[in-house]
Amino acid sequence: MAAAAAQHFVACQPGIANSARSPSSGTALPSKNRGSSNATCSPGQIAYYQGLRSTRSTNLGQLQSHAEANFKQVLRKALSVGPKGPKGVVTCSGGMNLVFVSAEVAPWSKTGGLGDVLGGLPPALAARGHRVMTVSPRYDQYKDSWDTGVSIDIKVGDKTESVRFFHIYKRGVDRIFVDHPWFLEKVWGKTGGKIYGPETGVDYKDNELRFSLLCQAAIEAPRILNLSSSEHFSGPYGEDVVFIANDWHTALLPCYLKSIYKPAGSFTNAKVAYCIHNIAYQGRFSFSDFSLLNLPDEFKSSFDFIDGYAKPVKGRKINWMKAGILESDRVFTVSPYYAKELVSGEDKGVELESIVRKVGITGIVNGMDIQMGDFHVDCEEVDPDDVTALATTVKRALEVYGTPAYATIVQNCMDQDFSWKGPARQWENVLLSLQVAGGEPGEEGDEIAPLAKENVATP
Repeated sequence: MAAAAAQHFVACQPGIANSARSPSSGTALPSKNRGSSNATCSPGQIAYYQGLRSTRSTNLGQLQSHAEANFKQVLRKALSVGPKGPKGVVTCSGGMNLVFVSAEVAPWSKTGGLGDVLGGLPPALAARGHRVMTVSPRYDQYKDSWDTGVSIDIKVGDKTESVRFFHIYKRGVDRIFVDHPWFLEKVWGKTGGKIYGPETGVDYKDNELRFSLLCQAAIEAPRILNLSSSEHFSGPYGEDVVFIANDWHTALLPCYLKSIYKPAGSFTNAKVAYCIHNIAYQGRFSFSDFSLLNLPDEFKSSFDFIDGYAKPVKGRKINWMKAGILESDRVFTVSPYYAKELVSGEDKGVELESIVRKVGITGIVNGMDIQMGDFHVDCEEVDPDDVTALATTVKRALEVYGTPAYATIVQNCMDQDFSWKGPARQWENVLLSLQVAGGEPGEEGDEIAPLAKENVATP
């Protein structure tokens, strides 16, 4: 399997994009790049941290009322929307309920490694028997998705916005797309390059509102969507779920869970795992923009950030990624080597190294989605241990060339599994440690007919 194969041969695997960019969403920043790694990992050490804000209770007033009204609004629809099948009944209770939330999900939307992970890891976890959903924006008129008919109202800034949910079931995963003009009208037909701004290095001015909307819609999705495409599961996912938030765009999710939903008695057992794919993008905005997020003042300290840059404004800022790290239940990144880099110093940690070090981080190496046939490799830095292992293997091969031992080395290289199966097992083990009610270990399995017509995405 993946862990054993890595002992024989190490190759650079696709992980995260390596461009050096600003800690905000898109402005260029010199020398703030980061590496990627391909070492096989075991779950690392983790320290729990409650953030810098006070943990005392607070009167949420209008925020709680909004959450309750939202739930009542959609409750009547939850049991009547979706394909034909059992309604409101879970037909298989094994595994965990996992909800991945991301600004990108390949092949529907992708600018780099983030989209690849959301394309490959969820099917691998579904193959192990877990119920898996991804939630991302609907940037285009995706041909293979259908309108669930479910719409909800969400407070964003000082306005209330209505969103709809589209759905497609592919490779064992419920793919949910949040439909709103802020996504579709800006990016339609330009998914690859204009997800975050009209051109490279230029951000949409309303990105905070766009991704606040995504985070809140993603929290609602598992409890209001009645999905029955799978032969093993049916009905809403419910509230006993593990959310896996990815990068700065989804960093508000744990904050909304703690400030709006849990005080109102909802999602009391839900947990949030936060995955850093590229720490060079942090979501830094003017400190005055905190009011747009509709969060209690106790959260200000988790966002509060001062750096030496004049973009987007000079001086005090809010930092979405900082808050996501502090407010989540566990923090991950895409390789053990990158995890070490993030705590190594200001340059690699892009001024969040002390926060990551205090909270703790687990690195799990990425896999390759062999079903999609994407074997592109783009690495600026690799783990020195990988280089040593590769050099050792080549040296050994040269020494035994023409002997049976050489044939064994070749066979071992060919037998390696660079798919998501190995990383999925590691993700499963760590997510189970969050101890969400009903979570059970999965079983070793393969995707069923991943290349069959019904499983091939047609964005």
